[in-house]
Amino acid sequence: MAREKKRSDAQERAEREQDPRNDAQALNAVEIVKRESRYLRGHIKEELQNDAPKFSEESVQILKFHGVYQQDDRDLRPKLKKEGKDRHWMMMVRARIPGGVLTPEQYLTFDRLADRYSDYGTLRLTDRQTIQLHGVVKSHLKATIRSIHEALLTTLGACGDLVRNIVCCPAPGDDPYRAELREDMLALADRLGARTNAPYEIWLDGEPVELPELQPEEPLYKEAYLPRKFKIALTPEGDNCVDVYANDVGLVAHLDDGRRHVVGYTILIGGGMGRAAHDGHTYPRVASPFAYVPRERLVDVVTAIVTVYRDYGHRGENRRLGRMKYLVEEKGIPWFREAVEHRIGYRLAEPRRLVWETSEDHLGWQREEDGLSGLGLFIPSGRIQDTEAVRLKSALRDIVREFRPSIRLTAQQNIILSGIRDEHRPDVEKRLREAGVPLPAELSTVRKNAMACVALPTCGLAVAEAERILPDVVAAFERLFEELGLSEEAITIRISGCPNGCSRPYVGEIAFVGRTLGKYEVYLGGDRFGTVLSERFREMVPLNELVASVRPVLEAYVRERGPGEGFGAFVRRVGLARFQSVEPRPS
Repeated sequence: MAREKKRSDAQERAEREQDPRNDAQALNAVEIVKRESRYLRGHIKEELQNDAPKFSEESVQILKFHGVYQQDDRDLRPKLKKEGKDRHWMMMVRARIPGGVLTPEQYLTFDRLADRYSDYGTLRLTDRQTIQLHGVVKSHLKATIRSIHEALLTTLGACGDLVRNIVCCPAPGDDPYRAELREDMLALADRLGARTNAPYEIWLDGEPVELPELQPEEPLYKEAYLPRKFKIALTPEGDNCVDVYANDVGLVAHLDDGRRHVVGYTILIGGGMGRAAHDGHTYPRVASPFAYVPRERLVDVVTAIVTVYRDYGHRGENRRLGRMKYLVEEKGIPWFREAVEHRIGYRLAEPRRLVWETSEDHLGWQREEDGLSGLGLFIPSGRIQDTEAVRLKSALRDIVREFRPSIRLTAQQNIILSGIRDEHRPDVEKRLREAGVPLPAELSTVRKNAMACVALPTCGLAVAEAERILPDVVAAFERLFEELGLSEEAITIRISGCPNGCSRPYVGEIAFVGRTLGKYEVYLGGDRFGTVLSERFREMVPLNELVASVRPVLEAYVRERGPGEGFGAFVRRVGLARFQSVEPRPS
């Protein structure tokens, strides 16, 4: 039932105008670029026509909204500098794939683009259920993005200060609630998507749009879009395979008594992993319980949350403070709830208590419906490539061409081949084995629960390795876990090449966060269900001592754990202080 609004529209407007966050004189440089971009047009179209290998700084900022990051191959920097040459400039192109679901032809489009336009010839699955192409030179950028659009996908909103690719539990199956979950996710993606015509003008040579002077091209985002990126995740209660607490908005679906239909959602707000090592004002945060809403009101309430953030989020000189988690922390949940209620016109119900049963990815064979199965495959660091030992990229391409499964990308950088006929299961397994691709049952538990960000050589923010060191780190943990009798324990391990934490290290049970080349911070104690933050254990640990630094804590866990107690829960119970003076012992 609607109640009287606590604040009038005039009062709310006055509060926004008086908030120093929105003082035009204090805007950071990116805010100014956005406001002057003419709804993300900038001068990108003109710069695509020149012979320069890179874009201007202003265009670099706007390109992010189009799913493009300008990068260079950092492995080549020393050599090129010595030769007196400029960097080898290239682009990372990321698609927006709501919920990570692709048709066979869409997947094969990315496979072809990787071969044709990427310096590396690989596909990179992200932890937000989408695909990145690395090493696309500027002269090939337009053709790459045009091909993605022709496959009925887009890059708009894959990066930039707006609602990014919305993730959703990818588990296959014919339960009605799974279809409803995806339906709600797509409704959110549609309502919260950017409306600018810029991509069609720039990448598809469309005609410029003309709107009446008083009608904004972006009804939701206005001319300045959001203060920073905004992440949303959906999952059914009990299954936290998407790390729902690490998002600006997490949506946990509650099912009816028969577990067939979605009846409503508990909304979590204010999560986010990013921090800066030398800025004490920044920190990771897990999302807080906010409200419960019936299913039919979900889109309107989430839209109101986004607009509150749009109007009150920090746009000042320190851009690091722009994420919604800082607004939630500063203003508090009661203030945020009142602001949302004012916009929707009714009172929100209290959030429901949540119970979690698993956070593991959906790997292995899974029944979908009569006669059909899905196969979840582990993809090391999300990198789909061919090597001498494992021809993963070729095997997936051949399987998709012949057996026509739909593709479901997971939030843990893996892939599910969905809709495989039962009689084809032996043939699919044979193709994988012939290509040297292991099935999930053949992999250790620690390997299947490990994840790393891209880091070097392509990410401009990386200060240390992540993806390229993961195999050796995992192998060392496999030996240690076998020695300690922990081989069957599902302990999550995350590696990030910098404190921004793209691999969500701060909710991992064991995490290594790059501080400088070859040295890392060690974090321990995240919950196995991804609901609490880990704690910093050690700083500036050399790469070759990472596993040894954790060994004393793991040994104590083996001796002292309670029945069913996970590693993260044990760490939080006994505390890390008792291990600070223990000298690491090599594995």
